[in-house]
Amino acid sequence: MNVYKTSQIRNVVLLGHGGAGKTTVAEAMALITGITKRMGKVTDGNTISDYDKEEIKRQFSISTSLIPLEYTGENGPIKINLLDTPGFFDFVGEVEEAISVADAAIIVVNCKAGIEVGTEKAWELCEKYNLPRLIFVTNMDDDHASYRELVLKLETRFGRKIAPFQLPIRENEKFVGFVNVVKMAGRRFTNLSDYEECEIPDYVQKNLGIAREALMEAVAETSEEYMERYFSGEEFTQEEISGALRTFVIDGSIVPVMMGSGINCQGFRVLLQAIDRYFPSPDRYECVGVDVSTGERFTAKYNDDVSLSAKVFKTIADPFIGKYSLMKICTGTLKPDSVIYNVNKETEEKVGKIYLLRGKDQIEVSELKAGDIGAVAKLNVTQTGDTIAVRTAPIVYHKPEISTPYTYMAYKAVNKGDDDKISSALAKLMEEDHTLKVVNDAENRQALLYGIGDQQLDVVVSKLQSRYKVDITLEKPKFAFRETLKKKVKVQGKHKKQSGGHGQYGDVIMEFEPSGDLETPYIFEEHVFGGSVPKNYFPAVEKGLQDCVVKGPLAGYPVVGLKATLLDGSYHPVDSSEMAFKMATILAFKKGFMDAGPVLLEPIASLKVTVPDKFTGDVMGDLNRRRGRVLGMNSDHHGKQIIEADIPMSELFGYNTDLRSMTGGIGIYEYEFARYEQAPGDVQKKEVEARAAGDDE
Repeated sequence: MNVYKTSQIRNVVLLGHGGAGKTTVAEAMALITGITKRMGKVTDGNTISDYDKEEIKRQFSISTSLIPLEYTGENGPIKINLLDTPGFFDFVGEVEEAISVADAAIIVVNCKAGIEVGTEKAWELCEKYNLPRLIFVTNMDDDHASYRELVLKLETRFGRKIAPFQLPIRENEKFVGFVNVVKMAGRRFTNLSDYEECEIPDYVQKNLGIAREALMEAVAETSEEYMERYFSGEEFTQEEISGALRTFVIDGSIVPVMMGSGINCQGFRVLLQAIDRYFPSPDRYECVGVDVSTGERFTAKYNDDVSLSAKVFKTIADPFIGKYSLMKICTGTLKPDSVIYNVNKETEEKVGKIYLLRGKDQIEVSELKAGDIGAVAKLNVTQTGDTIAVRTAPIVYHKPEISTPYTYMAYKAVNKGDDDKISSALAKLMEEDHTLKVVNDAENRQALLYGIGDQQLDVVVSKLQSRYKVDITLEKPKFAFRETLKKKVKVQGKHKKQSGGHGQYGDVIMEFEPSGDLETPYIFEEHVFGGSVPKNYFPAVEKGLQDCVVKGPLAGYPVVGLKATLLDGSYHPVDSSEMAFKMATILAFKKGFMDAGPVLLEPIASLKVTVPDKFTGDVMGDLNRRRGRVLGMNSDHHGKQIIEADIPMSELFGYNTDLRSMTGGIGIYEYEFARYEQAPGDVQKKEVEARAAGDDE
């Protein structure tokens, strides 16, 4: 593949709901640009971007794929780096990585399905990152799909930015062409996406007039001169219209709507023309970071004449195709066999060959210029989010903003002895996917696997099996309860043993009561008068306490909020020892704790749920059912409410799935541990019985 200058590059991300047809759009564009001779199908498992075994098996995208395309436009050849992203929300980390290096977006909408949750989420991401975008409507070959209805819904939902650049031409209930609103010309498809000029049908005229008028108004608003000409009834030239529309598409005040049929490969030549004509090249933007040598903010244009800097936005660690670090060159030029400096790790690494990845295929290139996206194999220390530069000009770019995983399950190895293999396999999967996290919960003797949702965790189990030949099972996690006491008690603990020779003798009288501090396991004091327990045994008494609070007598959970006071006791000049006093303390604790009204405390989380207004009633009702306390509600000023609540951690198990089904997938939540509170009687009874049954096993 040729090397392209910054001005010839277009970095375009495909966004949209799962199943809207993003991968089919990528396939059609690959066919039109001559990469493939035959269009692959998701159902046949032979597409360029869905090459992973799991993607073929499940028939949807799981990770972002890069497809570089070459296309000759109006002003010569360009290179389009197409980033095909997953539509399912569990794989949002892949989308966030792709968006961090994209300069424009195509939001794919299925005409029949209309605006789906994934459409809205794609729009919100584009708004957040100020990405120029166009909406490409697929499934136009379905006669029951109404394009006009969809455009009206898009205008209602996203406002006056929506501008149809095309209107459909149908004959005998078939999609046969379109009217180009910008050029006011009819187009009939001949072979695939090729077309010829044709008459504009009468039935289109009314809608065409409305669409055209809206476009001309937009063009007129670009300058006072244009406004005067527009009001005096003067026509704009084609160059003036295209120039004005390009300005508006790039600044986001116009979002073109275009259409096609993925299955019949219709409408994609025009889509390529639109990418060339309306989407910006990277040199219109600045890369923003921090100059490590001064600590000051650094900004630079995408420019290949200066020293090298690049950001690594994705890692592929596949046992079959190897490890690749995907990066976007920000400044300078990356060449093979060069030494690069990883600024985050403060380490130099050697670059071998430079590749473009097209799905699973690697294409070797002689260099990558600023603004381009490529890959380097076998970098040892470099990870996703790292910046590479030259040692003399160390720049750090911001890492991609990746969603925090809140869904988790406990996992166990199916086969004993596989633990090390599982750990190293999970480390490789976490290198690829930053929304995966493994936590070792030593207190409950369990390993926890965190992800965005259940589907993602299911995919991890499959990948471990198919890629790394290890099996794990997922199960409901145990929750970190605590034990404390409610009353004040005074007890004696006496440890006395005679076994020939030296015996063992320790005797303590202790008081146990609530300390009021649930952060601290215990407070120990001694109020012993007259030397009934010698001072040198006080540390042994405290050591006995230390051992006891690790595993409480009620259900085996750690004890908190305990105040223990040593009041009195007795000793034997020969038989007393530190061990004897420690044992006496343990006996006193076990008896005293169970007499002092022991209770279980459960962990409480502070929860924030963000949902559209219409779902607030359902969500609050569900939180009440989960023993949650709703504390308040605030608007985010974008038509959504943020509900704040306190909720037991154990009730959040499975919440992700339930929230999605309640809100059609649009609700999101976050939480953090807040404190411990006394568990209700029924919860305590159930937990104590479950722990007892577990110990019996």
